[in-house]
Amino acid sequence: MLPYFDPEYENFNQRINPPRVCIDNTTCSDCTLVKVDSMNKNGILLEVLQVLSDLDLHISKAYITSDGGWFMDVFHVVDKQGQKVTDEKTIKYIEKALGPESNLLGANGSNSPGRSVGMHSIGDHTAIELKGPDRAGLLSEIFAVLADLQCNVLAAEVWTHRTRVACVVYVNDVATGQAIDDPRRLSRIEDRLRHVLRGYGGGDDDGRGTHANFAVGSTSHHVDRRLHQLMNADVDFDGVGDGAVVAGAGDRDGDPAAGRPAVTVEHCEEKSYSVVNVKCKDRSKLLFDIVCTLTDMQYVVFHAAVSSEGTYGIQELYIRRKDGKTLLKHEAEKVIRCIEAAISRRVSEGFTLELCGRDRVGLLSDVTRVLREHGLTVTRADVTTVGEQAMNVFYVRDPSGQLVDMKTIEGLRGEVGQTVMLNVKRVPGTVAKAPEPAGGLARTSFFSFGSLLAKLRA
Repeated sequence: MLPYFDPEYENFNQRINPPRVCIDNTTCSDCTLVKVDSMNKNGILLEVLQVLSDLDLHISKAYITSDGGWFMDVFHVVDKQGQKVTDEKTIKYIEKALGPESNLLGANGSNSPGRSVGMHSIGDHTAIELKGPDRAGLLSEIFAVLADLQCNVLAAEVWTHRTRVACVVYVNDVATGQAIDDPRRLSRIEDRLRHVLRGYGGGDDDGRGTHANFAVGSTSHHVDRRLHQLMNADVDFDGVGDGAVVAGAGDRDGDPAAGRPAVTVEHCEEKSYSVVNVKCKDRSKLLFDIVCTLTDMQYVVFHAAVSSEGTYGIQELYIRRKDGKTLLKHEAEKVIRCIEAAISRRVSEGFTLELCGRDRVGLLSDVTRVLREHGLTVTRADVTTVGEQAMNVFYVRDPSGQLVDMKTIEGLRGEVGQTVMLNVKRVPGTVAKAPEPAGGLARTSFFSFGSLLAKLRA
């Protein structure tokens, strides 16, 4: 039985022992230290990681401990350019989000009332959650339906993994700029989106079905966490419900050098912990993805050590179930498979297309249609709007799953103009199918969809 906690006593302790955060740029020459001290509560580690993740800060090293009633963490972080965090606005945001003024010890597990993009709020919106079988051109169809139904897309994030897709899209009404709350209209939107998810044949090849859900107004869901939940509920890992494992799945060993994460779970007799060990290619948000998965599986991280060795990330996490017990054998197997899936959901091959320009209604529908017409499949997408500017990232590859031919990327040059800038990058570790032609795209190149979009508006 769990011990009883007096809420009034706990609130009193929180007032006299508020969370403390220290941003240290002097101790280390190559990174910033973010130190967080606070009273302990379930889920607090994930809340801290959500803040750092939303700012795209890369954690190269971390020490985590939360035994007893106190929580103490030290994170070594750098920004997207691999530099120390020196921007005053970012530092103040971290201090406010994790310090005494934060809701770090609140009951709702969210630091903000609505969806935010880094430090930017997207305002009043309706959140639409979708999951189902993936196919070429699906994202283009989803955005086309929303445009046709007079829904303006404020932000969206899309993940695909193991032939499944999950996405969270934030929209408002084109005419009013307000959240969409009319039940009849929401029902019409849901029917159209379900039809698109099922495909025009109406089938679902593996019987897992489709899902469409709405949250009107501000939502406390953290978008990346919600995508993990949708994917996990869709069983996009090597296993099926109730801890059962697909035959042969346990025989596949991880190979970090080949891009497959190596995950093991051991039992620590001395302290009665289950120890999760992870080694894989290091990347941004790796620790967040792992802790998010463990938290949603009802496990608590008591201690952890995180480090980077060259291109690899190494993590050792000491966990227990919420009831204080270590993992049973079938639980350990499921944890391994779920963490492997959580790690690989963000891994992409091919190219990233980074589009930046003035936002307008139907922009995403037009852009994704152009990508589809050029034979490019979107495997991930991150759509944000800050003010009047659209800042969108698409991860693309060949529909057959092969790497994108450079000739396909070059083919987009014929439809460019000057109003919307597009940055094309090859994902690190990706090799093009054919050598780049003379005078062709370099590793990073800029062009735009401007003239094409001007034609579409005419």
